[in-house]
Amino acid sequence: MLFRSMLVDTTRCAGCRMCEFACAEAHDLPKPDVGPTVFDRERSPSETQWTVVNRRETAKGPVTVKRQCMHCLQPACATACLTKAMHKQAEGPVVWREANCMGCRYCMLSCPFDVPKFEYHSPVPKIQKCNLCWERLERGEQPACAANCPTKALMFGKRSELIAEARRRIHENSEKYHPHIYGEHEVGGTSWLYLSAVPFEELGFPMNLGTT
Repeated sequence: MLFRSMLVDTTRCAGCRMCEFACAEAHDLPKPDVGPTVFDRERSPSETQWTVVNRRETAKGPVTVKRQCMHCLQPACATACLTKAMHKQAEGPVVWREANCMGCRYCMLSCPFDVPKFEYHSPVPKIQKCNLCWERLERGEQPACAANCPTKALMFGKRSELIAEARRRIHENSEKYHPHIYGEHEVGGTSWLYLSAVPFEELGFPMNLGTT
């Protein structure tokens, strides 16, 4: 199956956070945090920010890295959902369908990346998370984050082609890249794939997830 996917090359990320602002605008979310201290704390995707960029200190210096729903190929959230509110689209995106949701929040408990968030303070709460800009894909457009990344750190396309591109970069620049494509096999594979100059544990990625 030709899943739509994203390749994130953290060696190209400038930390400009345009992806955060583009995501907020595309989905009518509050404007992201601003200010000189935004990188002083580790942030996670939330009910008001579907994607966040963090800065990590590594053996090769500071690295900025974008985090969001990983859109797993076999998503635990969809498997755990009793009403099929969490649904894996044939093209790849994992979307939440409000009309089906009964509010059990099993999706939150089951996600290995701790992504789905619940609007606890809303009188009509929703589950919030990145949907890979599914509505833009239906119009033949790229996800907002990829379309607005000025350094081309984000590449959108078919998963098989992005894996081939990631392998090419590692092969041709072995001194630049850590030899691991994060998301190729983790939890059975994800639609978001990452390249890095350092081992992914230095970027705060969970490394004990297995391959199923």
